[in-house]
Amino acid sequence: MFSEWTGIAVMYGLTVLLAIPLGKFIANVFADKPNLLDFMRPIERLIYRLGGVDETQEMSWKASLLALLTINAVWLIYAFVLLLVQGSLPLNPDGNPSMTPDLAFNTAISFLVNCDLQHYSGESGATYLTQLGVFNFLMFVSAATGIAALMLIVRSFLPKSVDTVGNFYVYFVKAITRILLPLSLVLSLVLVFNGTPASFDGKDSVVTMQGDTVGVSRGPAAAMIGIKHIGTNGGGYFGANSAHPLENPNYLTNMAEMVAQVIIPIAMIFALGFLINRKKFALMIYGVMTIGVLMLLVPTLISELHGNPAIARMGVAQPTGAMEGKEVRFGPVASGYWSILTTVISTGSVNSMHDSSMPVSGMMQLLGMMTGAFYGGCGVGILNFYYFLIIAVFISGLMVGRTPEFFGRKVEAREIKIASIVALVSTLLVKGGTALAAWLFVNYPEAAWTVKPSAWLNNPGYHGFSEMLYEFTSANANNGSGFEGLGDNNFFWNYATGIVLLLGRFLPIIGPVAIAGLLARKKYVPESSGTLPTDNGTFGLMVFAVIMIITALSFFPALTLGPLAEYFSLK
Repeated sequence: MFSEWTGIAVMYGLTVLLAIPLGKFIANVFADKPNLLDFMRPIERLIYRLGGVDETQEMSWKASLLALLTINAVWLIYAFVLLLVQGSLPLNPDGNPSMTPDLAFNTAISFLVNCDLQHYSGESGATYLTQLGVFNFLMFVSAATGIAALMLIVRSFLPKSVDTVGNFYVYFVKAITRILLPLSLVLSLVLVFNGTPASFDGKDSVVTMQGDTVGVSRGPAAAMIGIKHIGTNGGGYFGANSAHPLENPNYLTNMAEMVAQVIIPIAMIFALGFLINRKKFALMIYGVMTIGVLMLLVPTLISELHGNPAIARMGVAQPTGAMEGKEVRFGPVASGYWSILTTVISTGSVNSMHDSSMPVSGMMQLLGMMTGAFYGGCGVGILNFYYFLIIAVFISGLMVGRTPEFFGRKVEAREIKIASIVALVSTLLVKGGTALAAWLFVNYPEAAWTVKPSAWLNNPGYHGFSEMLYEFTSANANNGSGFEGLGDNNFFWNYATGIVLLLGRFLPIIGPVAIAGLLARKKYVPESSGTLPTDNGTFGLMVFAVIMIITALSFFPALTLGPLAEYFSLK
């Protein structure tokens, strides 16, 4: 047991130690300072030339958002068409079929928005061409979109008024060439040398210890798994994701994948501090986020180590904790650690089955996605935290009787309205979608659909409600993990979560970028003795309270009907 605790301590400690210099490197990249990857400059210039991009042109926040949305719309159409016809295209040695329109709609959107909510099984639902040409491609560009979007708000922190926020295309290209590509290459090499497939061969026939002959899928898995974690994407090459022995062969690869999926979200916090020369502010953000993660992680580990009360009443000993749905090679501690970190950030990859988690663990996973502001995904975690900052500044200003100011700019009605709308719409998408699904399940269980609503849930009662709540929460948070007892590959879940995926991705990008663009244009007022400090522990506590109160008020009733009710039913 001691070694398991040591393992997660080493994982997190190594992540932070690597994230600090990586944050400095990222800041140098986007500040156009000399760095180790300046040799990529000719490739970047070629990309700009081919795309007709003037890298010296400054863009307003509106022009940047238009560019972001337009280029994502093009990728969506590209992905949707290829998935519809993948069965007729090359690089399909296993003869996997094309996707149905509703599944292609959901899958294309899911990978576009960095969610990777998979309503299909990786090795049988996609071909080598779409695994690489669609999913691998979208994993890079979706992560780069989030990083570039974060760079668009940086100038709102600087002590001068500006009308432009930089060049979205430059930020986007550099995010790929100098951050995502090198790091994913390193992780992919680690995986290859530990047994992850990296070929274009079809299934291999293997005789098991029981004497059965089975087909084991192979393919170019390592390349996809590298960016899957570095880019906080999370979509599995294999259906079992990182619980699959070829996707995550041993404890070393488990540690590498765990570090990889958290390193950029933490590094971006430090990078922001270096870019705006406010290291104390970055430490405040890191402190608030880390406390939030610990408050989710500790109850999860305790719950998993104590085992399942229902199994204990059957007289079955559980010396290692709750092992249902977990890999013996990882155990409950490493699995519980992964389950929380993968839900507080937007990765959503799994090395155990979340549907088998204890009720308290499931609630912590849900809360991690519902807050969306503890580390978060590549770039977008800080964007989600940003609108909580604006709300906290506004409330703090009212409490002390001063006009709310944030980094020398007045926070007025327009900014607070945008932040409030983003927070409220997120709640509406999760609870509204879950309410609709529950209503259909209860009132039209035998509807004449290809998959009847009565067949959606493998687990009735409280856990069944949690499965539906988890699916919409995951979609809205662009996470991608799931309680897989839910039968989700049908037209209702494909279209409903597809719409939530789009809104859950782009509204939390549009809102903070719009707020930052509006603030950047306002007159800068130098700090004085009456200025509210936003880089100390007191303000950090205020921000944390705002996050917790908004999340609790928004989602506590739904959590009561699902995981909390299930927890008390096991007592």
